[in-house]
Amino acid sequence: MIQDLRLKHKLILAAILILSVLLRFWRFGDYPALNADEAAIGYNAYALLETGKDEHGNLWPIHFQSFNDYKPGLYFYLVLPFVKVLGLNEWAVRIPNAVLGVLTVYIVYFLTKDLFPKKEIGIWKLEIGHFASFLLAINPWHIHFSRGGWEVNTATFFITLGIYLFIKGQKKISLLMLSALSFVLTLYTYHAARVVVPLLVFGAFYIYRDAFKRNFKNYMFAALVGLVALLPLLKDLTKPEITSRAAGVGLFADPGPLARIDEQRGEHGNFQGFIPKVLHNKAVNYGLAFLENYSDHFHGEFLFLSGDEIQRSKVPETGQMYLFDILFLTVGFWAIIRNPKGWGLILCWLFVAPTAAALTFQSPHALRAHNMVIPLTIVSAAGLAEIIKWGRGFGKNNYFLTIYFLLLTSLIAWQFTRYLHMYYTHMAKEYPFSSQYGLKELVSFVNANEGKYQNIIVTDRYDQPYILFLFYLKYPPNNFQNFHKLTQKDKFGFSTVRNFGKFEFKSIAWDTDQPINANSLLIGTDQEIPDVANIIAEIYGANGYKYFQIVAN
Repeated sequence: MIQDLRLKHKLILAAILILSVLLRFWRFGDYPALNADEAAIGYNAYALLETGKDEHGNLWPIHFQSFNDYKPGLYFYLVLPFVKVLGLNEWAVRIPNAVLGVLTVYIVYFLTKDLFPKKEIGIWKLEIGHFASFLLAINPWHIHFSRGGWEVNTATFFITLGIYLFIKGQKKISLLMLSALSFVLTLYTYHAARVVVPLLVFGAFYIYRDAFKRNFKNYMFAALVGLVALLPLLKDLTKPEITSRAAGVGLFADPGPLARIDEQRGEHGNFQGFIPKVLHNKAVNYGLAFLENYSDHFHGEFLFLSGDEIQRSKVPETGQMYLFDILFLTVGFWAIIRNPKGWGLILCWLFVAPTAAALTFQSPHALRAHNMVIPLTIVSAAGLAEIIKWGRGFGKNNYFLTIYFLLLTSLIAWQFTRYLHMYYTHMAKEYPFSSQYGLKELVSFVNANEGKYQNIIVTDRYDQPYILFLFYLKYPPNNFQNFHKLTQKDKFGFSTVRNFGKFEFKSIAWDTDQPINANSLLIGTDQEIPDVANIIAEIYGANGYKYFQIVAN
């Protein structure tokens, strides 16, 4: 019987993993369209393979200069072997992240199983780990950021792995060392992890302080290994151009709290008095701004109804979690209150998860708070397990028991299928500018016809078009590295490239930019190109939306 039960558990876990693979790899290469950040990752990996330098000529960097946003480099290096084997394409950029997304589903099973080893539910005596891995496999937040070259999903994988190895390594130094390395790799992957991981590690040490005291030498040796692995990153972080990115999106870059100070003090009779200065100052107002940002990540509208405000990070009419998670989370927290044993680390994780996102002026932020999805899913799984236990209340009344589980299954299935429908049918149509739709089709046309023209002018209406051209043209990095120039940073802290080869990227002004001879090609949007122009082609994206009109004389 025990062997049969174990086999059933393995088969169920295998089915969950197969489901997670299908959800992350279905239409993987063409949907959604490749965005500029993904193209930057792919082209920089390609440049490293060809020249040993990134697109701007930096030798094997830890942070990639890219759009002057200095992206943490680990994911670039994970992509590199796939570009080597598969060539420069969408699959090569996205495969590592999707695979790590599936592995996160796998690790969550064992993490939850280790935290709650004796909690078995239902006739097959399923573990909470089965419910947690299943809910993560179908979770909108996790699926969305697994299906692309999103470094944040890779960071969430390393955080989850680090936590699991930390728990398993209480008496085994090799696992503690691997845990430390996993946490360090997270810091090489994504900016927000550099706030979350230290807080999470500190909380883990406090929660497991008794084990820490018993195995002090093991922990110190693991910490030393982590510190050594961290040294190259610490050295790189001394460069002001790298830390400037965090400052550009940080909470203190928002002038709103400063303006509010002036307003509040002005409402006092003596605006320079002691009371106005004590009650209305940077510490108070930015502190309140942080608390508001932090709490926004637990708001029902963000979690269950509409998700992130940034269209690239959301699906229409869908929250970061499902509506049924409202029920599961409520019951889950109720179950935790009744029996809190084993929940300390998960609750600590949930508490610190949105901290980095709250320290920026864009909030709530699904990308920077992505690691929240793991503790939320585990709590939701506990709630689902508790609800299934309630089915025992029907005793041997199979009729009511069947109805009960049919309703529960239907609730999950309806929400899940609706999410898939909104993702595949509506997302690209309702958010046509959420990714670089139309660029692949445009570059294909240009590549087939560029030999006829000496100059090609392309609108910069859509995000960083130059990098998409480099990516899809497989433009030789040697020809680009030494013959281009980044612009000054804009108000959002980004730079771009205006020219390379015969290409120029700019805002189109028809009166001055229209082609004056047969050797020029002008590519703009239908708002930039008048109907009377000699339009030789129109470029549509895979979503059916017209993105470009091409003019030649």
